[in-house]
Amino acid sequence: MRKLFLVLPFFLFFKISFSQSKTVETSGDILLFAMPTIAFGTTIIIGDKKGTWQFTKGFLVNGAISLGLKRIIDKQRPNLEDNNSFPSAHTSTTFQSASFIQKRYGWKYGIPAYALASFTGFSRINADKHDIYDVLAGAVIGVGSTYLFTTPYQQEHMELTFNNGDGNYLIGFKYKF
Repeated sequence: MRKLFLVLPFFLFFKISFSQSKTVETSGDILLFAMPTIAFGTTIIIGDKKGTWQFTKGFLVNGAISLGLKRIIDKQRPNLEDNNSFPSAHTSTTFQSASFIQKRYGWKYGIPAYALASFTGFSRINADKHDIYDVLAGAVIGVGSTYLFTTPYQQEHMELTFNNGDGNYLIGFKYKF
């Protein structure tokens, strides 16, 4: 009976650690679908047709590059499951979404999006599906595919004006909804 009490804490620690690791992996898997859905959905909800098209182009280029490199490079995963390790498509997809949000709508929304994308990269390493190089490459591909097509949203809707005359100065700010 005494041996049971000695072994039980190790068993519980292993079970809790495994459960947390599985939760981290599942969370990363959910973000793979949630982040592009949120980014794309936002463009539709606010009526940003140009943003919808920009996101779509970046998303398609990101997918083509990520999946193409997986087939060409044929790098084995750290868990030896298969040869689709490089680059991390989970990471490239979430970073493409995060960088789109940041570039199109600003850092106010970009910082939380990048935090979620970074967590996704961590979840892939934690699940032993990728190493740091796979995740970093995925992040670079995701951000790069966004920066090819995305322009800031506010740029089209804001105007700053300046007038002067007779010693009077007027600074104007106009925003179109």
